[in-house]
Amino acid sequence: MRKFEDTYRHKGLRNQLVKLLSEKGITNQSVLNAIQNVPRHFFLDTAFDKIAYEDRAFPIAEGQTISQPYTVAYQTQLLQVEKSDKILEIGTGSMYQACVLAEMGAWVYTIERHKKIFDQNKLFSFKNKYLTIKCFFGDGFEGLRTFAPFDKILITAAAPFIPPKLIEQLKIGGLMVVPVDEGSSSQRMLRITKVSADAYKEESFDLFSFVPMLTGKNL
Repeated sequence: MRKFEDTYRHKGLRNQLVKLLSEKGITNQSVLNAIQNVPRHFFLDTAFDKIAYEDRAFPIAEGQTISQPYTVAYQTQLLQVEKSDKILEIGTGSMYQACVLAEMGAWVYTIERHKKIFDQNKLFSFKNKYLTIKCFFGDGFEGLRTFAPFDKILITAAAPFIPPKLIEQLKIGGLMVVPVDEGSSSQRMLRITKVSADAYKEESFDLFSFVPMLTGKNL
């Protein structure tokens, strides 16, 4: 069993990271506090320990990545997280984003399509700090109808389109943040606000680069 240690050096590196994110335009103090409080190096192989707080993505299993901290903070800020929000996350990955949301007081329902990653996360002891995270193995395009509606939905992969079943599972007035592929190597970050049972409005933000959101499960 891996022993997690959060040293003064790690905390100092997080201080530097939070300062950098602030300089890059992250203004939501709750987001910055969560980044400060969640040890990113816990979510990476020990080989990355010395560089875990650089503002860049790193590889994890199954060809996936842990997003760069700026991307995590940017999406989280757009989501306007409030305490006790019920949030559906598509793409659990390393669980870093889920823990940031839980650190902010949200209830997180997170779906992972890769069985290997899902099984690894079951053994990830640090997640036990956050009893408000519920992990599921499944197809993100299908969502979790049983637990709908959700206050917020966060998609952490490049969607080819705005998934209609997820819009259905968003409560009226709720927000979805999703990077949508524009047919290039980058994706446009969108924020969707559901205004009625059959209508929503879109806001368009910056370009990012994500791994693709795929249908089905990967056993």
